[in-house]
Amino acid sequence: MRTASERSLRFLVEKWLAPASTESVHVTEFSRTRLGGRRYVRVETSLDEVSNSRGLFFFRHDDGCWCVFPPTADTPSLFAHPRAA
Repeated sequence: MRTASERSLRFLVEKWLAPASTESVHVTEFSRTRLGGRRYVRVETSLDEVSNSRGLFFFRHDDGCWCVFPPTADTPSLFAHPRAA
């Protein structure tokens, strides 16, 4: 089981984008997905305004964990009911 710090958005930004102390980090977008209404954010890092930036989307899962992949879609499951004899 992961610790609370490993589930945080800050931990994942540092893990995936590895910003240096001279880089700025900005949340450039946040909203909810169209299907399911799940939260997501886009985080970018850059050295300065002129240089190229890099960014990733992070998605909030039902267990409170942030991940770089979206949660699986909530799809209805189909199953067969046996007929009464």
